[in-house]
Amino acid sequence: MTPNNGALVLFSGGQDSTTCLAWALSRYARVETIGFDYGQRHAVELQVRPTLLQKTRELSAGWNARLGEDHMIDLSLISAISDTALTSDVAIAMQDNGLPNTFVPGRNLLFLTVAATVAYRRGLDVLVGGMCETDFSGYPDCRDDTIKALQVALNLGMATRLKLETPLMWIDKAATWRLAHDLGGQPLVDLIRADTHTCYLGERGALHDWGYGCGSCPACELRARGYREYAAA
Repeated sequence: MTPNNGALVLFSGGQDSTTCLAWALSRYARVETIGFDYGQRHAVELQVRPTLLQKTRELSAGWNARLGEDHMIDLSLISAISDTALTSDVAIAMQDNGLPNTFVPGRNLLFLTVAATVAYRRGLDVLVGGMCETDFSGYPDCRDDTIKALQVALNLGMATRLKLETPLMWIDKAATWRLAHDLGGQPLVDLIRADTHTCYLGERGALHDWGYGCGSCPACELRARGYREYAAA
């Protein structure tokens, strides 16, 4: 256990955030979670969160003892001021700026700013997020430089020493599956496979070897390829 007061995990209900939750529970004596309803097209991720949290508790008595309050925040203003494939029913495509239209401008910046505010109130001094620039869709707000710059800005603006942890930043999806196995064994891998949600289209019709999803959106493609590389190792 670290000497920090505790951690607040950005917990969407997906593979990455569930792995990050296990990572935090393995390191901090006190862990809370935060989720955001921003009018996302794949709002099913919000529906799986309560079951995921309960099943995570059941994986370990130690984790159960350390896992505290969950905070759900209404950030519907994001869908009101953005026009993306994650907040409206449009086809996923690349844009002229080289980014997919699944990129929601400012989303992670808002998430982390709101999370920092909650952490301040709750006396938590670590934020944990699943941002990654190794195996991702090119979102600029997932880059390590962005996270480091925001950490500086948040601490200057709140007179704190908040630390932003991104345990997945430099690993690919296969390594993310391996990390889950290292943290919680096959039970955690099975939980992530069957109970998390990553698909941008919100598809949960058929359970594949890598989990639920349409199989063709960028999130599904990354998750499926990573799982198969992990399983083949």
